Amino acid sequence: MNKLLHNNTLFTLTLLGIATALAFLFFSFVSENTANIALLYIIAQILIARYTNGYLHGLFSSVFSVICINFFFTYPFFRLNFTLSGYPVTFIGMLIITLLTTATTSRLKKQTEILAKQEKQVQIARQESLRANLLRAVSHDLRTPLTSIIGTTSSLLSDGSILSDAEKRELLENIENDSSWLLNMVENLLSVTRINDTVTHQVNKTPEIVEEVVAEAVQRLKKRFPSASIIVHVPTDYLLIPMDAILIEQVLINLLENALIHSGSSHSLELTVTDHPDHVTFCAKDFGHGLNPDVIPDIFSGICHNTGSVDSHKGMGIGLSICKTIIDAHNGYIEAKNHTNGALFLFTLPKEEEENIPCSQK
Repeated sequence: MNKLLHNNTLFTLTLLGIATALAFLFFSFVSENTANIALLYIIAQILIARYTNGYLHGLFSSVFSVICINFFFTYPFFRLNFTLSGYPVTFIGMLIITLLTTATTSRLKKQTEILAKQEKQVQIARQESLRANLLRAVSHDLRTPLTSIIGTTSSLLSDGSILSDAEKRELLENIENDSSWLLNMVENLLSVTRINDTVTHQVNKTPEIVEEVVAEAVQRLKKRFPSASIIVHVPTDYLLIPMDAILIEQVLINLLENALIHSGSSHSLELTVTDHPDHVTFCAKDFGHGLNPDVIPDIFSGICHNTGSVDSHKGMGIGLSICKTIIDAHNGYIEAKNHTNGALFLFTLPKEEEENIPCSQK
């Protein structure tokens, strides 16, 4: 409180000092019209009322301004003469201006504070909704693979002696697949911890070469899916975009893995990067049976959907929800839709950190 009072007082005295100095220059070299001098002080009063708290500094500036005009710029100069005919009008006029400006700005400040508080509450509510959706997705996407692993290992332990080598191998492959899926889920959850602010979803962005980020994501995905065929199209021009490379790689992996698992097609996937004046678009396209139109509106909400795939226990919920969280943290835009021969997921990253213009091309 004392610091705020000190800052307001310093601001008031500085502005009044500047107004007085300008008034002397104006009075000496331009015009001796007192009305023009008063205008300089009125401007100072408006600024003081706007950028200080309460009425104290505004009232002080009104009294100070009238005394300065009377003492320095009104005949007889350098003497106070409160009997001048225009003195009461000048004082009352400046006082009214100060009171009106202070009252208006005080109301605007209060409204701004209320709006900021409401916006923060909305952001917190969204964050809580995200957490709830993530918990629901985690409970679905982790429980079933764990149950499968437990069931498979129980079969091996209890019936191992009567199972053929081929049956044992099949069960072990199932355990490996489910374990890989669980590892990917853990990587997704860990990626969220890289987002610094749980309310505003801010990330640490540094300029990264788009082609290298895409190549790293594809390479990491092929370690888990060696037979995957992915056709990559990137611009020939050098692209440097502010991003958290690890998080964007995770988004690309999630989208491509989702296409591999749920498309129901052996056709090659396409990953296309398109350069635009103010943003870059990443599009992952498959050539399968497409998305159920009923689930598209909520596909990034974290709600688990039945995709109808043969591997339906590996739901899309948590991975796509985290993708949206990451892209939102980059001030980007993400959407899912069907094209003529399958489904596509696209997201944008702005070339400048402070702005993003959503696009819906392709």
